Amino acid sequence: MKHNNIIPNIHFHKDWQRYVKTWFDQPAKKLARRRTRATRAAKLAPRPTDLLRPAVRCPTLKYNMRLRAGRGFSLDELKAAKVPRKQALSIGIPVDHRRKNRSQEGFQNNVARLKAYKSRLILFPLNPTAKRARAGDATKAEREKATQVKSVQDVLPIVNPKIRSKARVLTAREKNPNRSVVEVMHKARMDKRLKGQREKKAKEKKEGKMKKEKKAKAEEEVTGDE
Repeated sequence: MKHNNIIPNIHFHKDWQRYVKTWFDQPAKKLARRRTRATRAAKLAPRPTDLLRPAVRCPTLKYNMRLRAGRGFSLDELKAAKVPRKQALSIGIPVDHRRKNRSQEGFQNNVARLKAYKSRLILFPLNPTAKRARAGDATKAEREKATQVKSVQDVLPIVNPKIRSKARVLTAREKNPNRSVVEVMHKARMDKRLKGQREKKAKEKKEGKMKKEKKAKAEEEVTGDE
């Protein structure tokens, strides 16, 4: 005991049993989730159970080298792939009107992803008994061959490319012990930072030189006339 504090006298009179959480129903919940997935798949058949998602980069500098599934395709991507925005969700393509394409490479990848999806898409008619089929509807033979795909990711997966540089022999410049990598990086940063100022100074110097030459030429002409 230290100092002049109250003597501890703990009484467990609170109804602590009410606050105890158990997880004994986990195996049953697992089975229920599986049955729910099977019921949903049977209800959606022969449509896939999920939607096609775009391949996007993770945010922040730490994770932006990794690709993941995004929320929906941008309006520019749908336009380039010739997918009507009002029809997109009805054929399993979600739309995110807030997304902006900041990378040309990512834009082209998602457009190619949409085109590959369209080439494999079997579109069932809204009215199977109609005598005249709509444009884009699958034929009867194609509909009979159609099988359900549990996940679109199985057919069009988002793969993170593994970029590995091959081993090579060091050059004489790289082997130079007097060459500091820190100095090289520092110089590159300074060159980038001072690029605008240096270009401005070079331009002013060139203009000043041209003015001097022009002035000297004018003075020579005046002297020659005299």
